Amino acid sequence: MRVAPVPRAERTRMRPSTLAKTAGAAFATAAAGGLATRSAVDSKWYRRLRKPGFQPPRAAFPIAWNVLYTDIAAVSASTIDTLNDRGETDRARAYTRALALNLALNAGWSWVFFNRRMLGPAAVVAAGLTVSSADLARRAGQVNAPAGAALAAYPLWCVFATALSTRIWQLNR
Repeated sequence: MRVAPVPRAERTRMRPSTLAKTAGAAFATAAAGGLATRSAVDSKWYRRLRKPGFQPPRAAFPIAWNVLYTDIAAVSASTIDTLNDRGETDRARAYTRALALNLALNAGWSWVFFNRRMLGPAAVVAAGLTVSSADLARRAGQVNAPAGAALAAYPLWCVFATALSTRIWQLNR
């Protein structure tokens, strides 16, 4: 059985310049979050927090986030370039704005939780990040279903992070 070729306009293309921009944004988000997190994780305040039994080991977080940031950068670059190649520049700009909001919420959570030590507001930011991440995956999936599926791990992780943040807040009121 012969598979029909994908029309040129429907092929997913990713320009190195777009990937550099989305990867740079993801890296900046990771760096900003790391600045807020690094010293706080070793502080007495954090060590004294009561944490739920379902909290993963400390080493799991950088592994998970590095994989997710890589996924966010690649899927976002592909989505933006595909939309631009189709002539859907308004949708490409809307996706870019949604990505910027998402990354701001992502870095913001670390600052609210670790730097400001505001556990309740951090749980709210985590919930907002979950909604934003699901929206990003939905937008990517509308452009390219496999890309949306690849990004689905991000909102799932954020659901877990919201549950974890909320439970830490509940245990430490």
